[in-house]
Amino acid sequence: MDLASLIGIVACLGLLFYGIVGSNGMSAIFSFLDRDSAVITFGGALMATMASTTIGGFVTGLKTFTLVFKPFKIQPAEMIKQIIELSNVARREGLLSLEEAAGNIEDAFLKKGIMLVVDGTDPELVRSIMEAEMDAIEGRHKDNMAFWDGLGAMGPAWGMLGTLIGLINMLKNLSDPTSIGPSMAVALVTTFYGSLLANWICTPVSTKLKGLNAVEMMVKGIEVEGLLSIQAGENPRVIEEKLKSYLTPKDAEAFAEGGGGEGG
Repeated sequence: MDLASLIGIVACLGLLFYGIVGSNGMSAIFSFLDRDSAVITFGGALMATMASTTIGGFVTGLKTFTLVFKPFKIQPAEMIKQIIELSNVARREGLLSLEEAAGNIEDAFLKKGIMLVVDGTDPELVRSIMEAEMDAIEGRHKDNMAFWDGLGAMGPAWGMLGTLIGLINMLKNLSDPTSIGPSMAVALVTTFYGSLLANWICTPVSTKLKGLNAVEMMVKGIEVEGLLSIQAGENPRVIEEKLKSYLTPKDAEAFAEGGGGEGG
């Protein structure tokens, strides 16, 4: 589990709770709980988001919330080591030996690339096929990011609508002093809920998904370049130096200090 996301979300809620009850006591929390405000803001934002997509897309978008707590399985440095190991196998035993090695690989994208190489597919066609799949994967990722960006925009908008409803109700009933308080509560709490939805949930989730997408695309880029280099018969040491360009200087230095891959 990615503790950064879990700690961040829980800590935000804790700080919010502290800000509400810190000076006014536990009873102050009830001033921020309003059924009508929640229905208007959360319900409206969710339904408006659903209206902008399909039922399947809406459900899929909601499910991606759990992804922010899952670290990416394979990091770039780990993939470089795996590619170098494959290059050593291919250098010693030939490209056909990679077919057996592919049986122990869980990454479907990498396995597909290996089989294309083993089958003797033209390098440019290998690149074209794998990059087309990368584009399709990134397109799906962008749909999920757009879902959270859209929901984050809908939250404050529906919070403002709730504020207008509350103000209108208050102004229409100024002659009844007992209605002013509840109407103002709806007016202010809906804005609070809208901001909370956008800044506590939607923006962090969208940003995290963008980061995960960047890492995954980097790993897949390493796989493509690595496999094409293996197919071209390049030396494992050369492949290592080429793939290290995907890493930050700090990570590249740590990779070298850790031994990298064993060239032949």
